[in-house]
Amino acid sequence: MSSTASFPQLQPGPDPGIRRTVNRLKRAQGQLTALIAAVESGSDCRNVVTQLTAVRGALDKAGFELISTAMRDCLAEPADLPATGTVRPEDAGRNLTLAEIRALFLRLT
Repeated sequence: MSSTASFPQLQPGPDPGIRRTVNRLKRAQGQLTALIAAVESGSDCRNVVTQLTAVRGALDKAGFELISTAMRDCLAEPADLPATGTVRPEDAGRNLTLAEIRALFLRLT
C-alpha cells in the first residue's frame, strides 16, 4: 500500500469529532510538557514512565478519534475504487478506501 494516501483537509469548527481530537492533542501536549520537565528535573523513574504512558495513551486516542471521524467523510464507495487497489499519486486527494483506512488504523497499534 502506498503512503501517498491522505485525509482530505479536515476543517476546524463545530464538528464534534475534530473538537475531540484537538482536545486530546492539547491534553497530550500538556502531558508531554510535564514529562519533559520531569526528565529534566531528574524525577523518579516510576513517575517518568507513568507520564510517558499517559502521553502515549493520549496520542493513541487522538489518532483513533481522528480516523474514526475521518471514516465517515473519507471512506470511498466500492464503485469509486481503482481496480488495482493501489493509490496513485494523482489520487492522493481522493477518498480513502477501506483498506487504506484499515492500514492507517493498524499503524496506530
